[in-house]
Amino acid sequence: MTTTEISTTTIAHWVAGTDFPGASGRYAPVTNPATGAVTGDVALAGVDDTRAAVDAARAAFPAWRDTSLAKRTAIMFAFREILNARRDELAEILTAEHGKVHSDALGEVMRGQEVVEFACGMNHLLKGGMSENVSTMVDVSSIRQPLGPVAIISPFNFPAMVPLWFFPLAIMAGNTVVLKPSEKDPSASLWIARALAEAGLPEGVFNVVQGDKTAVDELLVNPGIKAVSFVGSTPIAEYVYRTGTAHGKRVQALGGAKNHAIVLPDADLDLAADAMVNAGFGSAGERCMAVSALVAVGDIADELVAKIAERARGLVTGQGTGAADMGPLVTAAHRDKVASYIDAGEAAGATVVVDGRTVAPAAGPGTESIADGFWVGPTLLDDVRTDMSVYTDEIFGPVLSVLRVETYEEALALINDNPYGNGTAIFTADGGAARRFQNEVEVGMVGINVPIPVPTAFYSFGGWKASLFGDTHAYGTEGVHFFTRGKVVTTRWQDPANRGINLGFPQNV
Repeated sequence: MTTTEISTTTIAHWVAGTDFPGASGRYAPVTNPATGAVTGDVALAGVDDTRAAVDAARAAFPAWRDTSLAKRTAIMFAFREILNARRDELAEILTAEHGKVHSDALGEVMRGQEVVEFACGMNHLLKGGMSENVSTMVDVSSIRQPLGPVAIISPFNFPAMVPLWFFPLAIMAGNTVVLKPSEKDPSASLWIARALAEAGLPEGVFNVVQGDKTAVDELLVNPGIKAVSFVGSTPIAEYVYRTGTAHGKRVQALGGAKNHAIVLPDADLDLAADAMVNAGFGSAGERCMAVSALVAVGDIADELVAKIAERARGLVTGQGTGAADMGPLVTAAHRDKVASYIDAGEAAGATVVVDGRTVAPAAGPGTESIADGFWVGPTLLDDVRTDMSVYTDEIFGPVLSVLRVETYEEALALINDNPYGNGTAIFTADGGAARRFQNEVEVGMVGINVPIPVPTAFYSFGGWKASLFGDTHAYGTEGVHFFTRGKVVTTRWQDPANRGINLGFPQNV
């Protein structure tokens, strides 16, 4: 819902190195999820506003493309130092607008910083190759060059980390950037923009367009944008991929997930229970790598469910500025959607072992009321079947479903038959079983006794099947290749002694 009433705090765009109010006249409220209070209004870009950002990126591209790698690296190192010194500031913004607890927000910033540090090594990552004298007096070399202006469309659940997955590599490769963050928690994008400017990034190299589908659609069709990086739900990822590629753009679109964790009978059940609580309820389950389906193999289910329930009941749900383990959900509408899935699971026959619908949230250190916050506590459902919506759908909330099977083969089939293929994990003490699993499972990221196998920055992040549209994963070597294109140069400096005309077909001699 949008409004033309602007509150005290207006969150604008960032174009050509400065705040840009835009001219659409459309705004959306930004809320504190822990209190339900409106804390500001974010501008929603119109087509002309979005084009202004694209035009700024286009104007900045030639000079940035020709800026030396040494200069680019100095700027990125300076940004790294700002991010490291003031990461608590950014984490506080994430807590205020997304709702996640401060420690989780700080972890988000630090995981994003890993990609910044990886990008600081771009001098090495952009090295090409050369072969001398491939034919008489002919040398061949390969180089990688930037694409031009690129767009990044990021989701609400990681308003700092997901942009940090992409723009450091894009910028260091010589591209310019237009970021479209989620309108639910937009302020982190402006903090990043100002920090980059402070680090010395020239005007127009990094731009921010706040907005909704209007801004997204313009980025997908505007000929000035050469590539699009997207993270979000699978239906939107597919839309972004099809629309962007239809307009000649390179697209990497990371979609949704239904992440399974298999626990084999020989596993350390205390370790597995700890991992399931961390992976299922961290960040209130609002992450695409959350474990939402626990597959218990054999006769361990009763004991494992009891251990998880004991731990889940001990978690404190509350305001992220306090001592809570888990914060609220991002909006009232999302809170209601998650609760409706719990209702549907219970109605379909699942056993509600721990019920987050009745959670009593803990307030933070301030005096703000949390009565109107968007609360759902940790929820554990047992006896879940594959035909229930709590299993088939990506809930994106703190709901962990337990499915019981008799054999490893049944557990593997559950995962491989699922349309998603983002992340998965297995808990076992058997190295042979683990190795078999990593070979047979049809998922892009696999954890062995690791519940959330998000790769470090020098590997690449991304799933299979309906969790990824496009061929290139995020960051790592694949990210470098996504934001560059190869060029092969064949050179001959003719010896003056061998001048003359020869109409014969060139021969490789």
